[in-house]
Amino acid sequence: MQEMTTDVIVVGAGPAGLMLAGELGRAGVRPLVLERRAEPGTAQKASGLGGRILDVLRYRGLLDRMTAVSGDASPKPIFPFGGVYLDFTGLDEIPLHAVAIPQARVEELLAEDAVDRGAEIRRGHEVVSMTQDDAVVIVAVNGPDGPYRLRARYLVGCDGGRSRIRELTGIGFPGNTYPEVNRLAVVAVHESVSVLDDGGIEVPGAGRIAPGFTHTGSGVFALGPVSPEDRVMFFQTTENDDAEYDNDEPLTVAELGDSVRRVLGAEVPFGAPTRLSRYQFQDRQAENYRVGRVFLAGDAAHLLPATGAAMNLGMTDSVNLAWKLAADLHGWAPADLLDTYHLERHFAGGRALLQTRAQAALRQGQDPAAEALRAVFRELLADESALRRMGALVAGTDLRYPMPGSHSLAGAFAPDLSLHTDQGTTTVAELMHAARPVFLDLADRADLREIVGESPRVEIHSAKTVDRPADAVLIRPDGHIAWAAAIDEPSESAAADLRAALTRWFGVE
Repeated sequence: MQEMTTDVIVVGAGPAGLMLAGELGRAGVRPLVLERRAEPGTAQKASGLGGRILDVLRYRGLLDRMTAVSGDASPKPIFPFGGVYLDFTGLDEIPLHAVAIPQARVEELLAEDAVDRGAEIRRGHEVVSMTQDDAVVIVAVNGPDGPYRLRARYLVGCDGGRSRIRELTGIGFPGNTYPEVNRLAVVAVHESVSVLDDGGIEVPGAGRIAPGFTHTGSGVFALGPVSPEDRVMFFQTTENDDAEYDNDEPLTVAELGDSVRRVLGAEVPFGAPTRLSRYQFQDRQAENYRVGRVFLAGDAAHLLPATGAAMNLGMTDSVNLAWKLAADLHGWAPADLLDTYHLERHFAGGRALLQTRAQAALRQGQDPAAEALRAVFRELLADESALRRMGALVAGTDLRYPMPGSHSLAGAFAPDLSLHTDQGTTTVAELMHAARPVFLDLADRADLREIVGESPRVEIHSAKTVDRPADAVLIRPDGHIAWAAAIDEPSESAAADLRAALTRWFGVE
């Protein structure tokens, strides 16, 4: 059997796998991506990107590509949350942003970026077995031209909720499967249906259906305007069903129509849909994101019981992991750097599960107690501070990795400051395009620059900014802050903490 060797094998060419491949390419590693499907996926799954991943894509110079092909690069800031809505339209600064772009287009653009940076993507290649030891991972693959073997330093399973890699590695995946089937569509309603000014519809024989969530004894019907002038609406039904569906099997118009009739007890005439999809919810998290030389990312590591978070979470898994793998492959990673992937991303997954489990609790139940819970939650959201807090939780922008140091920025994502340098004006986002560690001196701290200057791996930038949040910050390639010096912090304490951070994250002695 033919055998080949590579540094990193990525199993799965979904958003997490392709983001990982592009990030590894930025770090000078050429991964091999194996995808079981022979062709790129066309199933209508996620319909957009939202939350922290938008900042990450901007910090890599990729966001403009996404918005350029988006049907609506700035959708209204109203987001479903467990049977109610988070409505940010009245806020000056919106805590949760989204870009409307189908998952298939996201994957297409990420694949282009990965290939441009040296990745090889093999479609129609399925991993059938795997072994590992202290030095190497060996996989058996069935490809279009027959079986072969691959050897690699590391392997990352980005192969979805039914991950073969997770199964082969023996990693537990505890959690629950919810007895709900969700069917959604974007459709133009028939001329016999009246589109109302408030976003609702009037249906002959059924009466008025309000926008938002209509709870019936048979399930939930969600309705929202997409393009009222063109009579285009968003439909979604949620029903309890013990059957297990294959989400790669397309939803049909007939299946959607039958579901609408069961839930509403009436027919809503509509034309050809521009989007059709079906999904079921699971609530699961891998017990370990790493076993030896094998890692998990994306849906292989976690499944969330609500929409709008999975792609964000999976792609940010990959951004966290890529630079750490590259550091090890390039020979400069501190001894426990790879272990921080599980520590940080299992923590992040727990935060995402927290808010999506809360959504599951809010949306379930049709009795007066459940309605009361949703009513109380709506009242709480009338408080702007509570609304902002929920927006940050859903966006993942409140995430702060547990990290040494007392500064409030330590562990947080670096804010995109406007920077004035001797060479002109720039931003933190532009400095992060190369995905390298950055030391940003905001207070002309020559004492601290001298310490960082001992490391060839960290870029040093001096700049001025309005209302500086710190005297200096050390930013990891994933955009999170490894260390920060407080305003006017004495040199002795700042220097000691900076040296410790350089050693911990970048192997600088």
